[in-house]
Amino acid sequence: MTKAEIFEFFRRLAEDNPDPQTELEYGNAYQLLVAVTLSAQATDVGVNKATRALFARVQTPQQMLDLGEDGLKEHIKTIGLFNSKAKNVMAMARLLVDNFGGEVPSTREELVTLPGVGRKTANVVLNCWFGQETFAVDTHIFRVGNRTGLAKGKTPDQVETKLEKAVPQPFRLGAHHWLILHGRYVCKARTPECWRCPVVDLCRFKQKVLEPPKGR
Repeated sequence: MTKAEIFEFFRRLAEDNPDPQTELEYGNAYQLLVAVTLSAQATDVGVNKATRALFARVQTPQQMLDLGEDGLKEHIKTIGLFNSKAKNVMAMARLLVDNFGGEVPSTREELVTLPGVGRKTANVVLNCWFGQETFAVDTHIFRVGNRTGLAKGKTPDQVETKLEKAVPQPFRLGAHHWLILHGRYVCKARTPECWRCPVVDLCRFKQKVLEPPKGR
């Protein structure tokens, strides 16, 4: 896409949804960090169902340690990979208490030292809580970036680098939310709903689905 097309791409998404937000539910930076960690290979809806009761009880890393790993597993057992995620969340809580005074650090370099926290998770926390212009490339953004021609890459890191260079102001802070939501609800993996896409004419995808399948 050209610079003018990229600007128009985000302008339309922003017009559709002026204040995009993550669909994960949380009350503070620590709860956001836990929710994003739990959301790997799981849906936000599923994570929210599991964390509502958990977050009513746990607001801090110390409270997570007090709950204990078995107690945490009881809350998150409906989430995929809950055993390994519980181990990571407990180890993360211990490190936050011991090394960061119970506070969530505000740099990517520090965040990725925490168990279970990779670059994508760190980018979500930096964007959603600390208001930093980061691009957390999940499966939706990877697909949308490649399919539309907005940011092509063979790996999430490559797509992130392309987005970092391509996305203009004033769209940088909300860009990854718009792309995730667009991928989740319109530019779907199996059947992209091009017939109702606000940026269909800017998209480079050759196999556009311009009419809904029969029965829809």
